[in-house]
Amino acid sequence: MEGFFANIDWGEIGAASIDTLLMLGGSLLFSVILGLPLGVLLFLTGRGQLLEQRGVNLALSFLVNVLRSLPFIILLIVMIPLTLFLVGTSLGVAGAIPPLVAGAAPFFARLVETALRGVDRGVIEASEAMGATTRQIVLGVLLPEARGAILAGITVTAVALVGYTAMAGVVGAGGLGDLAMRFGYQRFQTDVMIVTVVLLLVLVQVLQSFGDWLVARAGRR
Repeated sequence: MEGFFANIDWGEIGAASIDTLLMLGGSLLFSVILGLPLGVLLFLTGRGQLLEQRGVNLALSFLVNVLRSLPFIILLIVMIPLTLFLVGTSLGVAGAIPPLVAGAAPFFARLVETALRGVDRGVIEASEAMGATTRQIVLGVLLPEARGAILAGITVTAVALVGYTAMAGVVGAGGLGDLAMRFGYQRFQTDVMIVTVVLLLVLVQVLQSFGDWLVARAGRR
């Protein structure tokens, strides 16, 4: 067993794991910050909703669909000029976060929109009848009622981002994906590949379990 792991540098594995967690945490935070209001706006401007605006809704839907339809590896390359402008580099953790957010925020926005569509229409109409403003309905009715589904959406987005961070390693973003590419694939070091894959699987399981716990807790409230 010791011979099988002869190529493993645990210090490098640890540093790559930290890079992956930093990319995941930073991109998930900004994806939620951008995707939540975008999803709310997609819902509110939809047909028969509080702020129905067909033109705005079509424009937002087009933007979201374009970003969601691009394979992430293509998005990484296409966004290099914008990434350089925003953070000054296209490499490392900082260089990975803008394309990660661009790939995940529209995905999360659609999940938020779907979650809000699941809110009982009667609750919204009752709030309108009592004179609540759109802002009060969003903050006091829609988001609390859809809390469990939104938390589930955050969990799904986080799991998707783990895969995105691994792909980001192909263009020098660092993290476990970069380690798997440089050593596991290019140098045929199978032990490095296995360790990185196992760590990514463990990370996904931890995220999914924690997300399921949050959703279950939100459902009991």
